Amino acid sequence: MIADTPARRGSSRQAEHVFFIAAAIIGIAVMFAGFAKTYFLRSSYHPEPLSITLKLHGAAFTAWVLLLLVQTTLVSARRVDIHRKLGWLGAGLAAFMVVIAMRAAVIAVHAAVLCCNAELARGFFTVPVADVIVFSVLVGSAVTYRREPATHKRLMLLATLAILDAATTRWPFQFIQTWKYGYYVAIDAIILAVVAYDTIARRQLARAYAWGVPLVIASHVLRELIGKTAVWRSFASIFVG
Repeated sequence: MIADTPARRGSSRQAEHVFFIAAAIIGIAVMFAGFAKTYFLRSSYHPEPLSITLKLHGAAFTAWVLLLLVQTTLVSARRVDIHRKLGWLGAGLAAFMVVIAMRAAVIAVHAAVLCCNAELARGFFTVPVADVIVFSVLVGSAVTYRREPATHKRLMLLATLAILDAATTRWPFQFIQTWKYGYYVAIDAIILAVVAYDTIARRQLARAYAWGVPLVIASHVLRELIGKTAVWRSFASIFVG
């Protein structure tokens, strides 16, 4: 059964609040595990400082993941008034994230083109581009459905989890470091586990999941296929050299 309705009468609203808070905490844990050495605890592992672009990029994405926890906590505390006000700040933050993410991607991939394998670097450019597109679609849809809480909050959750592939690619597990699809599998497994739990608890599949999850997973497959094409690499060379 696919529906956009709130949790069934037999389900506990408080249990749903706990679910979203827990999911937000999982997102924070995934982010920290991936970026602990290169961002959060960088001074202990890397003496060279980050560029201002990467600092802004890291700060914006960290703020977004933390904002998910703040927003879910506010709803649980019945402070929807504050939640809505912060929501518009969140929309502005999302727009900034798109801009700074693309700027950081162009700089990083351009550096890889100059120093390493130019064709592979141009192919990899599909990864940040796809992440930005999926994030924008999910957040934009969440804003559109802001008056339908059941859909809105699940789209925001998916949007947050979807950008964490950048964190799982840095996890120190052999299957991730040796298999090019390993980090996709890791984040997709987390997303599917979260969705499965929510669906079982509500005894229905939310429409946000019905199209949002396939969008995320399909993007992981398509970006790899598109990145191998000569057309894409020629296109990417316009931006990254």
